[in-house]
Amino acid sequence: MEPLAYRMKPTKLEDFFGQEDIVGKDKLLYRLIKADKLTSAIFWGPPGCGKTSLARVIASTTKNKFVTLNATTAGVNDIKRVVDEAQNIFTNPTGKVILFIDEIHRFNKLQQDALLPHVEKGTVILIGATTENPYFSVNKALISRSTIFKFKELNQNDVIKILNNCLNDKENGLGNYNLVIEDEALKYIAMCSNGDVRTALNALELAVITTDMDESGKIVITRDIAINCVQQKKAVYDKTDDSHYDVISAFIKSMRGSDPDATLHYLARMLDAGEDPMFIARRIVIQSSEDVGLANSEALRVAVAAMNAVHQIGMPEARIILAQAALTVALSPKSNTSYRGINKAMEDVRTKDVGQVPMHIRNAAASEMEEFGYGNGYKYPHDYDHGRVEQQYLPDKLIGVKYYEPREWENFYEEEEK
Repeated sequence: MEPLAYRMKPTKLEDFFGQEDIVGKDKLLYRLIKADKLTSAIFWGPPGCGKTSLARVIASTTKNKFVTLNATTAGVNDIKRVVDEAQNIFTNPTGKVILFIDEIHRFNKLQQDALLPHVEKGTVILIGATTENPYFSVNKALISRSTIFKFKELNQNDVIKILNNCLNDKENGLGNYNLVIEDEALKYIAMCSNGDVRTALNALELAVITTDMDESGKIVITRDIAINCVQQKKAVYDKTDDSHYDVISAFIKSMRGSDPDATLHYLARMLDAGEDPMFIARRIVIQSSEDVGLANSEALRVAVAAMNAVHQIGMPEARIILAQAALTVALSPKSNTSYRGINKAMEDVRTKDVGQVPMHIRNAAASEMEEFGYGNGYKYPHDYDHGRVEQQYLPDKLIGVKYYEPREWENFYEEEEK
């Protein structure tokens, strides 16, 4: 018998739960499916949120030929075969095929290019499913000919509805079992699934088939049984998919925004999912200079020391070192003058005529070069009060340009002088 998660895949829209924003009644995707007028689309979202299930609904309701390919095993020849079959008017009078490609981000450029002319002509109505950002992983020409539907992670209430539906379904679900399941057990399974219906159904099935009947002939699923069947909460971060970028972005912005609690939260998400501690350490080093910078130069020293320590020590102890470094960045005053200054300077170097290095600060590597003006007139700062002297350092064409532009509270040089 197939796994419960497979048996419970819906075959009609009325049995599809969640994703109300895109497939709720009268929404665009709902109307396209109901009218059997679907155009090429990309379903983008986390695992277990309903992308493949919705494709199965389309397969069971459309009058067009429906073919499924998995990008991990399919090649260009498979695409040609599908197109040839679609154009055979004896076996396919509509001349069209809906082609569902799971994990479309795994198709290489050649495979995606092979699809393009048939999608453009309308022979192939493409439905691609991906957990990765399609704007980075799918051919731009295919993207421009498709509608992107962003699937969200299901919330706990959606997952509980699906679990209850499974408990009542006598044909494909668990409705034929004499079951008593505590509300807290269902809530725990839904919570631990983190929006992944497949994970939730697998846990529920495991709980049912591994629990003996009591004296009255009932299978009673308590919260403790659910805990044993789930074992560990599904990670809310996957370093291999799009959530990787979302969480690291949130981590960086939390440090920049001086929120220590959010900083620790996103750090914990990454560590729990098995992210490379050195990847995290490098991000902290970058932020210590980009966002803290001159406001607290000690932050960079702490971050670099933490990166070295993490490299030598490793997990699980590295979590403590990373937390200290991340909190140092989060709790430090902020200044991005170095970041802004170098960006502006590099932009000028790339796009402007910046002129020549002034002769008086050029290096006279040989004494004979002095007669050509190298080093002539250079004032050695240490010969003057406070080790400073006014002279031209920028090229003639950049005189008056400011790259280091501190705010009123950031005049670090004057503070040091005092």
